[in-house]
Amino acid sequence: MGETMINRKTILRDVVFLMVGNLLVVSAVRFFILPFNILSGGVAGLAVALTPLLPFSIATDTLINIIILGTFVLGALFLGKKFAMKTMFSSIIYPIYLELLLLIEFDITLDPLLASLYAGIIFGVGLGLVFRTGASTGGMDIPPLIIHKFTGIKVATLVMIVDGLTILLGFTAYGLEAVLIGLISVFSTTYTINKVLVFGGIKAKTVFIISSYYLDILDEIHKRLDRGSTVIEATGGFTGDERPVILSVIFSNQYPQLQQLVQEIDPNAFLIVSDATEVKGEGFNTGYRI
Repeated sequence: MGETMINRKTILRDVVFLMVGNLLVVSAVRFFILPFNILSGGVAGLAVALTPLLPFSIATDTLINIIILGTFVLGALFLGKKFAMKTMFSSIIYPIYLELLLLIEFDITLDPLLASLYAGIIFGVGLGLVFRTGASTGGMDIPPLIIHKFTGIKVATLVMIVDGLTILLGFTAYGLEAVLIGLISVFSTTYTINKVLVFGGIKAKTVFIISSYYLDILDEIHKRLDRGSTVIEATGGFTGDERPVILSVIFSNQYPQLQQLVQEIDPNAFLIVSDATEVKGEGFNTGYRI
């Protein structure tokens, strides 16, 4: 029963994310990319870049739908049935959203730089929500997902590369200025996707501590911070001496306290600190957020 409820909640969350994510993507296309001919990434950007280069006349929104269909077939072939089912949902509602939003009168004057920036931000939030469901909008984010499957390269990085190539495609028709404006959209999209994908994760820090007084430091970490730790047996590369290393993951707002207690015990202790964007397990699965 409990597992059924969890599955239902997951399905409901995915549907909401897909609905909202696609609406945001299409909104970026309708209100920023198409009206201002922004050479952005994605299906809309590719359609804008290709339209003047094709030997026949075709409406940009029609070309968008054709590209979505083609990329969906690629996704179904390379990314599996489950992905295809979720992406089919996006492939259906994307053109519906686009046709509905095209009915809205929209005529404003806006600096192309601002149009490109906000197109990228809204586009990135939408794509990030869709990616969190394990699906795609059925457009030019499918090639990056296919490449990611075989190479392991970050999806956001691949999206930036594919979008960058899409923008360069429009250089001959639109010129250098349009390309430079379009790159603003690409970078803002990539940045926003990364933020959305890690949004809601616990903000924590991974800390490595090397000290001769490691036992005292361990004791204080357990008592004062109520955090766990692991002792890693290591050997000094220069001296050859054995040097136990403390590994601990703490909440970000606990770091000043950790720094203080280490300083009190051993001012010469060596600390290595990095951000942990996702932490799961005992002590970090209570829903606590910083």
